[in-house]
Amino acid sequence: MAIILGDHQYGKAENRVVRIYRDAKRHEIRDLNVSTALRGPFDPAYLSGDQTNVLPTDTQKNTAFAFAKSKGVESIEDFGLDLARHFVHDVAPVEGARIEVEEYAWERAVVDGVEHDHTWLRKGQEIRTAAVTVDATGEHVIGGFKNLVLLKSTGSEFAGFLSDEYTTLQETHDRVMATSLVAQWRFTSVEVDWEKIYAGIKQIMVREFATLQSLALQQTLWHMGRSVLEAYPFVAEVRLKAPNKHHFAVDLSPFELENPGEVFIAADRPYGLIEATVLRDDAPDAGDAWRISAGLA
Repeated sequence: MAIILGDHQYGKAENRVVRIYRDAKRHEIRDLNVSTALRGPFDPAYLSGDQTNVLPTDTQKNTAFAFAKSKGVESIEDFGLDLARHFVHDVAPVEGARIEVEEYAWERAVVDGVEHDHTWLRKGQEIRTAAVTVDATGEHVIGGFKNLVLLKSTGSEFAGFLSDEYTTLQETHDRVMATSLVAQWRFTSVEVDWEKIYAGIKQIMVREFATLQSLALQQTLWHMGRSVLEAYPFVAEVRLKAPNKHHFAVDLSPFELENPGEVFIAADRPYGLIEATVLRDDAPDAGDAWRISAGLA
């Protein structure tokens, strides 16, 4: 029996990069959390402590900040591609790079009915994500978001399920359905209008959640993923993760009050966790596109 070193990578996680454009009276802001990871012949660093081939993680951090200025942040996907291409093509002996980016959204403050030029309020909606991998197999981009909290007060059912001696859940044909959605989608091209497509995919998923008479959260995820693939031929697959944020009707009978589905307690745990991958049957191989580093995107 031999003991060997398996897959490995190293990098700088969670670099908080804020890029403000100040070249006009009306400023613009992009607020990022950037993680980098490099892959290559780094075995000696692990096995004997030899750092000859190791680009310091501090250098990776500096590169992210420098690129925020020199390359700019038009979209987090392009920013990730710029970083990954640099590490792979310009830094020997790096063979592969994984860049994960979270973006935090801001909206302009409104003062006396007018949007302010240089003041923003942090938006409390989803966190946009991108994961970029560049290596010998090509360039892979995964877009996405997490923490998109959705709730609808009707249009959801759950009935006809398997029951055994431990089952206490009652069937329902009218319930509150809520989730904090995590969605990721893999592109087959890097020639994409990232900003437009992000907004379009989010809109599709919200539409399907809102309009489908859902017999189960599983069914809702299937409709979300299928609708995205039907709309965008350059998306190969969609991965979805949705905790079922349960809302239970409160028994108000001790207070001689009826509660016809109007007052609920929101339970944060335990929760059902529903996951699905929806993909084309001819989707190209993903390579290392889904091999995470910091796991943020």
